[in-house]
Amino acid sequence: MEGLVEFKTEDGAVIAVEAADDVSGSRLVSRDGTVQAARTFENALDGVRSAAEAALRVFRDGALRPDGVEIEFGVKLSAETGAIIAKGAAEGHLVIKLTWTPAPQ
Repeated sequence: MEGLVEFKTEDGAVIAVEAADDVSGSRLVSRDGTVQAARTFENALDGVRSAAEAALRVFRDGALRPDGVEIEFGVKLSAETGAIIAKGAAEGHLVIKLTWTPAPQ
């Protein structure tokens, strides 16, 4: 299979994912185009986790005070940059759903 990036987890497991366009900063591990990522899988997702935490703070701590917040990111994994919030049909893939539960009467 061409265009794969192999990420190692902190416990040593290997996860192969379809490569984003950018494979610079990585190391070729086979002739079929598979490259080894420069970061662990967990480190690659750090930026997305930070983005989710920031978005939650905005909606939980703001004036809206929803009972529930759901955040959906489309994520691409890159050998060099780690996780990237993916471009979807619109300019970026980020879906936020806020819910309120009516007070019992």
